Amino acid sequence: MATASVSKQNSKVVSHAEWVAASKQFLAKEKEFSHLRDEISRQRQDLPWEKVEKNYVFEGPNGNVSLADLFGNKSQLIVYHFMFGPEWSEGCPGCSFLGDHFDGGLAHLAARDVAFVAISRAPLAKLEAFKKRMGWNFNWVSSSTSDFNFDYNVSFTPEQIAKNEGTYNFEPKKGKEEELPGASCFYKDEAGNIYHTYSSFGRGLDQMINTYNWLDIAPKGRDEANIKPPMSWVRHHDKYPEAVLAGKDSTSPCCHHE
Repeated sequence: MATASVSKQNSKVVSHAEWVAASKQFLAKEKEFSHLRDEISRQRQDLPWEKVEKNYVFEGPNGNVSLADLFGNKSQLIVYHFMFGPEWSEGCPGCSFLGDHFDGGLAHLAARDVAFVAISRAPLAKLEAFKKRMGWNFNWVSSSTSDFNFDYNVSFTPEQIAKNEGTYNFEPKKGKEEELPGASCFYKDEAGNIYHTYSSFGRGLDQMINTYNWLDIAPKGRDEANIKPPMSWVRHHDKYPEAVLAGKDSTSPCCHHE
């Protein structure tokens, strides 16, 4: 992981009065951003919906479950498309980075009529073993026998990859990845009809990573300018060297699915 000291040329030291004046000026920009974010959220809720016509079936810890079953007693469902291919031995480090943030919010989502589930193509036994290793409790099901991942444009067949025919983030997909991350939202009405309301991919997932939100207010921010790709410093939380966890520097390599 690249490290750097705080640059004095970018951060001059001033008096308290000057610091307050600069902070108040910047606060105005933060408020403007917050209001814009609120407006974008409102527009997101006004997006049209599409009815889900397929009867998707997944393998869960207690047997096969339908997409409707994943709602439980809620009318809203958030799906995280977790990168974990059928042949992989463990989940993607980047998706695991997000996964470390899921459990704490589950009770709060449920209080607002929202169910949450992660879905991957890996067999359930692999998902369960990795989930135990990571110490997670969120619901995680396998779509190994379903078209779900392909229909929602987060998994790609060898033919799609060879012919560059896949779609990701609503654009033609470039690259050889067989799995990519995303989040999709669904609504179930009283008649049991299910609607796909929203999907987000790539940088759209940034807002779901609370560690990044904290890093963004730290003096050095994310400090990824000289790291390619930017998230390549991320590891499974049980793979960080003890020196890093103790607050010391380390330059050992990390594992990353590009």
